[in-house]
Amino acid sequence: MTSPCPDSERVDDEARKVAERYARRMPTGTDQRYSMLNPAAWQGSQERQRALIALLAGHVTAPLGTLRVLEIGCGAGGNLLELIGLGFNPENLIGNELLPARSQLARRNLPASCVVVHGDASALQYPDESFDIVYQSTVFTSLLDASFRQTLAERMWRWVRPGGAVLWYDFIYDNPGNRDVRGVPVAQIRQLFPAGSLHVRRVTLAPPISRRVCRLHPFLYHVFNAIPVLRSHVMCWIAKQP
Repeated sequence: MTSPCPDSERVDDEARKVAERYARRMPTGTDQRYSMLNPAAWQGSQERQRALIALLAGHVTAPLGTLRVLEIGCGAGGNLLELIGLGFNPENLIGNELLPARSQLARRNLPASCVVVHGDASALQYPDESFDIVYQSTVFTSLLDASFRQTLAERMWRWVRPGGAVLWYDFIYDNPGNRDVRGVPVAQIRQLFPAGSLHVRRVTLAPPISRRVCRLHPFLYHVFNAIPVLRSHVMCWIAKQP
């Protein structure tokens, strides 16, 4: 009988599996599902941006340019560019990305003063309470190991300053057509951040539905999105009390 794997080995193994899952579903240059010329994509993006702005407006009192932000799984840097457009200072933004190719894209896409750190987020060495916001967007649904999810959530929480928050955007339903992802419902988010105060916005018409109805007419996005159960994602402001 073999002895159990040490925690460090388990974490490394899950990080490797996450990289493989992302690599399997990386869009190709011919994949138009995520193109901003696609009505389903741009309407979903605009809805998510409105939810983000509403959460910031409702919970942030300091000037945006003074806030320090760490994004876990920053991809090609799109979310950080969005924050810069809202008034965040690039010098106060750090993007972490596991996949080397996407880290390189983020470095090319973002201002030079914005830091990009390649590697496993759970291995980042930042002091506790270093950031006003720790942001994750569609990362946790690719973490299939429950203990790894919990470990990363605990580290993210430690990095947040009192009065700050974890900013969360992810889907809540399992995808029966994709074994590489697993939905994170709101009840599980509460379990991951038990000391946090959650402010939740249900957003994003489920992409398979959005793509179908927008082929008929872009306006149908809003018609179907008016039915809450058809919204597949949540955007959460998980506040840490001062």
